[in-house]
Amino acid sequence: GGQFMGKQSALTQEQRIYAVACFEEGRGERSVAREICVSRSAVKRLYHRWRVRGRGALVTKPTKQSYSFEIKLAVVTRFLCGEPKVDLAREFDLSSPKLIETWARNYRARGEDALKPRPRGRPRRLASTQDGEESELQQLRREVEYLRAENAYLGKLRALREQQRRTK
Repeated sequence: GGQFMGKQSALTQEQRIYAVACFEEGRGERSVAREICVSRSAVKRLYHRWRVRGRGALVTKPTKQSYSFEIKLAVVTRFLCGEPKVDLAREFDLSSPKLIETWARNYRARGEDALKPRPRGRPRRLASTQDGEESELQQLRREVEYLRAENAYLGKLRALREQQRRTK
């Protein structure tokens, strides 16, 4: 592999080029991994990148891309409402569909705050009297966000079921 491939890929550049050629022929990650005798997870990661970026999957992005809070929230909301992560990754030009899973997991755990950029440097201390109130407010906001997402999801589900009932 290239000198600054780092931990990006367990595959050599040659293996990656070969694997992508196989994907283009319609082969899946399982048979390709077996043929070139490498771990399936490495081929699977490449396969997912290929589904999003085509041959662009062979080019590793040198800089760590960062996405705005608004984009992350839009992507996560649509993902939680049932849109496929590969389609979303393609639409928003994300480096990998894995990113969406990570954002969604963090969002479920910590609400919208999990998607906001973290402040750099040493954190400023809040007055200790505000601490208790602040965390309760954050908890309530998180709960509201979760319930909103759940509501949107259930609404979408209901609409889909209604649609299926009508087509039967």
